[in-house]
Amino acid sequence: MKTEFHRYRAGLVQLLLDTDPIHTGSWQRIDTSTSPAHATYELMDVVVRLKVPPSVGQLQEQLQPDLPWAERHFLERIGGVPLNPPPSHEIWPHGKFNDRHLDQGQFSHTYPERYWPREAGAIPTGIRFRYGDLQDLLNLLMRERLTRQAYLPVWFPEDTGVHHGKRVPCTIGYHFMVRDDELSCRYYMRSCDIYRHFTNDVYMTARLMQYVASCLNEDITKTPVRVGELIMYISSLHAFVGDKSKLEAMING
Repeated sequence: MKTEFHRYRAGLVQLLLDTDPIHTGSWQRIDTSTSPAHATYELMDVVVRLKVPPSVGQLQEQLQPDLPWAERHFLERIGGVPLNPPPSHEIWPHGKFNDRHLDQGQFSHTYPERYWPREAGAIPTGIRFRYGDLQDLLNLLMRERLTRQAYLPVWFPEDTGVHHGKRVPCTIGYHFMVRDDELSCRYYMRSCDIYRHFTNDVYMTARLMQYVASCLNEDITKTPVRVGELIMYISSLHAFVGDKSKLEAMING
């Protein structure tokens, strides 16, 4: 059954199909210049707003992400271990595309690594101070519930200019704020494929909000925090021309 979220997503897909395709010549650092199927429909500066429900079951019913992969990968992200590759990549539901990004058995980055960079090893410090991680963000919110500084980056300085020529994250980062005992999140993305990734990206960020709220609510001396609104900013929401029939099915399904 099509939910309100899926009707909204279908509207975005229709807007994409109404655009004139562009061809950037590459996809995640792979040369696609001779592949017409890799031209993309594109919408720029897309803002998505979603009221996140309090339970995992309600969220899964609302979004219908790619399960079990999406939940398993979310748990890998928050698990405290910088997995590379994360085991869930073996059950990625959209084929073996990810395997072409493996280099000597590892990806150029993973979200578990970016959530837990100090555990990843090679560069544990920045210019002045050590790297922070998801636990540091939680500690900050626990100390200072009204802080404006609770930001978790996924795009790191090592990605700037893509000087290494490798694949880089689509996510820039997450900014959490608590007001009136309600947790909101602003989720910044440079790039998002609406067919393979959009729903899963929304799902895993909403799950992250639920997780952050649950951690804050472990302090029973404070008023419980409710999960609030997810605001998602996407610089480039796009879809491949080669996926046109699948996109039309998303509209009509």
